[in-house]
Amino acid sequence: MYNKLIQNIQPLGFMWPTGNPFIFCVHHLDKYPRGNDEMGPDASLAGRHLGQDFTIKDGWRMYHGERVPGFPAHPHRGFETITIVLDGFVDHSDSHGAAGRYGMGDVQWMTAGSGLQHCEMFPLTRKDAENPMELFQIWLNLPKKDKFCEPHFKMLWAETIPAVKHTDDQGKETHVKIFAGKLGDATAPAPAPDSWAANPENGVNIWTIKMEAGARWTLPASHEEKHRMLYFYQGHEIRLGGMEVPTYKAIELLAGEEAIIESLKEDAWLLLLEAMPINEPVVQHGPFVMNTQEEIHQAFADYRSTQFGGWPWERYDHTHPRTEGRFARYKEGKEERP
Repeated sequence: MYNKLIQNIQPLGFMWPTGNPFIFCVHHLDKYPRGNDEMGPDASLAGRHLGQDFTIKDGWRMYHGERVPGFPAHPHRGFETITIVLDGFVDHSDSHGAAGRYGMGDVQWMTAGSGLQHCEMFPLTRKDAENPMELFQIWLNLPKKDKFCEPHFKMLWAETIPAVKHTDDQGKETHVKIFAGKLGDATAPAPAPDSWAANPENGVNIWTIKMEAGARWTLPASHEEKHRMLYFYQGHEIRLGGMEVPTYKAIELLAGEEAIIESLKEDAWLLLLEAMPINEPVVQHGPFVMNTQEEIHQAFADYRSTQFGGWPWERYDHTHPRTEGRFARYKEGKEERP
């Protein structure tokens, strides 16, 4: 323990440390070049380990993509993915025939539940300019009673995400976007219906915080039993609870106490994840998060036998037409646009 407020500080790697009920958090930041005719990079792919390209080269990665960057079809069961796209676009397609393109501040909240396949591709839609991509993907666990709920996804369009602006005594601003939970009178759009976050008593808060250089802002106290993680992912240095913390750190805080944050020298960008824990056993193996090892074995067996509904698309790295805008098309046929 560093002091009464700060429980732990860890460096950030590719996968960020999380606390129950969060399973996983990753920050993708790629400076993709212009797109080619297939919406892949208009650049040589020589020297890349295609299919497993996780090393930044020339400022970007292909991940599991071989034609378009991203993550071709893969299965999930037993948890949720929350994908916050700050810049660029993601093309979603899944084993239920649902699809969408979202980005530029949109959030997809997807409950894997009993199991589905989906692909998440990063189409480089601009041929005449670079295609920067920045997103967070967060995995939120489901309690045992909901692990076999019906798979579902919901779009939280950028236009519906509330933002709170605070101006301190020196006129410096802090901007907080509320993707889940609430801050003061600002409440995020409802998450997917079977989510741990759907019950306000579970206190799930997912916020991004942008502080002007020299700004001072107080993170309010919350329920003392919550797990609270603050990720300082861009900037130079902050002062937190009287302690100076350099950039690219994960900071575990006591949730029951308010935390005074000051940005020093430069603007600071942070992500907050906090929630009441799910007090059940957690067993994770790759894309499956269950309560027992036997349930993990069953998940693999079920996937081998059913493919969680199969794959209705021509390609496992399916993308939508370049000219397509932001949209969501659900398995029952309903379509929506922001």
